[in-house]
Amino acid sequence: MGIYTILMPDVGEGIAEAELAEILIPIGGVLREDDVFAAVMTDKATVEIPSAVSGKVVWYAGTEGDTIAIGAPLVKIEVDGPGNEGEIAADDIPESSEPVEEAEIALEPSPAPPVPVAPPPSAKPVAATLRAEGEKPLASPAVRRRALDAGVDLRRVAGSGPAGRITHQDFDHFIASGGTVPAQTGPAPDTSVKEVKIIGLRRKIAERMAEAKRHIPHITIVEEVDVSSLEQLRGSLNAERGDKPKLTILPFLMRAMVTALREQPSLNARYDDEAGIVHEYGAAHIGIATQTPGGLMVPVVRHCEARTIWDMAGELSRLAQAAREGTATREELTGSTISITSLGKLGAIATTPIINRPELAIVGVNKMQTRPLWNGSEFVPRQVMNLSSSFDHRIIDGWDAAVFVQRLKTLLETPAMIFVEG
Repeated sequence: MGIYTILMPDVGEGIAEAELAEILIPIGGVLREDDVFAAVMTDKATVEIPSAVSGKVVWYAGTEGDTIAIGAPLVKIEVDGPGNEGEIAADDIPESSEPVEEAEIALEPSPAPPVPVAPPPSAKPVAATLRAEGEKPLASPAVRRRALDAGVDLRRVAGSGPAGRITHQDFDHFIASGGTVPAQTGPAPDTSVKEVKIIGLRRKIAERMAEAKRHIPHITIVEEVDVSSLEQLRGSLNAERGDKPKLTILPFLMRAMVTALREQPSLNARYDDEAGIVHEYGAAHIGIATQTPGGLMVPVVRHCEARTIWDMAGELSRLAQAAREGTATREELTGSTISITSLGKLGAIATTPIINRPELAIVGVNKMQTRPLWNGSEFVPRQVMNLSSSFDHRIIDGWDAAVFVQRLKTLLETPAMIFVEG
C-alpha cells in the first residue's frame, strides 16, 4: 500500500490560489480513476478535479471554503502500490495548510438530569423559562440585591418574565420551594446558533458586492413608468407569437436601453479605476441578474443592438436556464457593459441596485401594479411600475443619469418608439 498525492492544478493563467468549493468524495471514501473528487473555484470559473488513480481518500489540505495555493498538495489517496510520496517535496506543503484527517471523537456521557423536588403545597406553580447552561440570568437590580442578601445564585432561578427575566414572584417561589428549580411549563426559548460557512459562489458574490459598494459612490434614481400601453402591446404579440419565445417586459426594456445608450454612449462603459480609464463600447452587452440555486449570477445577452425583441427573448430564456443548471460558460457570464436586475412579481415598490463593477450603471425593474392615475379629466386605472437605476457618481453626473432614466420612461410609455430606428 502507498500514498498518492494530487496537487492543486493550474486552473488558469495568472491564478495563484483557488478555493476548495466542494468535496465530493469525503475522507474515507473510495474512488476510481477519473472520478471527480472535488471542485475548486477561482474568480473566473469553477473547475472539477478528477482523480488520476483509484483508492481511498485519507487526507485533504483543508475543508470547503479554504484557499489552497496552486501546486500545493490537495488530496492524498491510499493506493495499491508505492504511490508517489517520494516524488512530492516536503516543502511543497504550505506552512499555513491545516490538513483534515480522519479522527476518532470520544463522546462524553451526558450528565443525568437533576431530579426536581416538589414544592410545598402552599407554593403556587409559576410559568417559568429555563435558561441554557452558561446563559446570563436577566433580573432587575432589586431582585439581584435580594439574591445577594440571601446568598442565592440567580443562575439556578428560572424566570417567567419576558425572555426569561426573573421576577420577584419567581424569586419568592424559589425560596418557598426550598431552592429548587420549578418545572418547565411553557416552551423554552430557542438559544441555538447555527454557523453557516460562506463558501463558493456565495462568497464570490459577497466579495463582489463589498467591492462595488466600497469603490463606487452610488446615485440611485427612482422613476414611475406607466406601462399600460406596453402591456397591451406585449399581450397582443404573445397572443400571435406561434413558436416564438414568450415575451416578458425585459426584452422591451433592453431595446429601450439600446436606443437610450446610442444617445448617451458614456453610460455603456466599464471603468478601470486603477488605470483611470473609461472604456466606452459601441456594442450593448446587457447583463441580466439571475437567481440560481447557488446564488446570484449575471449571464450576458451580447450585441443587443443587433437583436430583435424575439431574439433577445429567446437568448434571455436560454441563458437563464443555463445559469440555473450550472452549465453557463465563462464567456456567457462575463463582459457585460450595463446590467438589469429584476425581482419579478416579488419586486418591491423601489429598490437601490448595486452596480455590477466595473460597469457604470444598472437598471432595476420593480413590481407592476394597477393604480388610479389622473388623465386630465378623471382618474383611470393604469398599470404602473417603478424603475430604480443606480449610477457610478464618479463618472456619471446626476443630470446625465436623469436624462437616461427619462428617456427610458418615454420609450416605455410610448412603446411604438422602441421600434423606430433613427
